[in-house]
Amino acid sequence: MPKRALINRRPWLLASLIAAVAYYFLRDNPIGEVWLIVLKGMGVACLAFYAMRRGFGPDAQILAVVMLFSALGDMGIEFDIALGGGLFFVSHVLASWLYLRNPRDNPVSLQKALAVVLLLATPAISWLLSGDLMVALYGLSLGGMAACAWMSRFPRYRVGIGAVLFVISDFVIFSRLGAFDLGDLPHYLIWPLYFAGQFMIATGVVQTLGGEHPGREKAA
Repeated sequence: MPKRALINRRPWLLASLIAAVAYYFLRDNPIGEVWLIVLKGMGVACLAFYAMRRGFGPDAQILAVVMLFSALGDMGIEFDIALGGGLFFVSHVLASWLYLRNPRDNPVSLQKALAVVLLLATPAISWLLSGDLMVALYGLSLGGMAACAWMSRFPRYRVGIGAVLFVISDFVIFSRLGAFDLGDLPHYLIWPLYFAGQFMIATGVVQTLGGEHPGREKAA
C-alpha cells in the first residue's frame, strides 16, 4: 500500500513494522534487557491492536486475542522457554478455533492432503530436531494451527503461507535444542520468519473480514 496510506490509515501496522525492525537490529545492543523484551513484544502486540481497530465481528476479536497471546509469548520466552511455549500453545489453540469457524468451501484433495501433512509432520519434525517429547506435543498444536489455517477460507497465499512461516521459524528454534547445528542461521532467521508469518496472518484475516463490510470502514 502507498506510504501515505500506511501512515494515515494503518498506523498500527506501521508501528508493528517499526517495532519489529528495531528489535531485530537492537537486540544485541546493551540498551537494557527489559526495554528489549518490551520492544520485542510490541511487534505483534501492535498487530493485535490492528485487528481490533480494523477488523469486524467476533473473528477479529479472536484474532486480536491470538496476537496478544503471541506477543506475551514473545516476551515470556525471554524469561523461561516453558512459559513462552505455554503462551504460544494458547495462541495456537485460539487460532485453530478461528480457522475452524471459517472453513473453506469444497477444498480439493491436494489441499486436504497438505493439511494432513502439516498436522502430522510438524510434531514429528519438532521431535526429530529437539529430541524432546514436550516440544513434540507443542508441535502438535503448532501443526494443528497451520493445518487449520491452510483449510480456512482466508487467503492461502497470505494466511496459509504465514502459518507455514511460523512453523519454519519454530523448527529453526528447535534445531538449537537438539543435535542439528545450523551455526549462526537461527540468530538471523528466526525473528524475520516468525514476524513475517504473523504479519501475513493478521493482514490476511483482517482484510478478508473488512472486504465483507465495505460500507463500515473503521478509523485505524
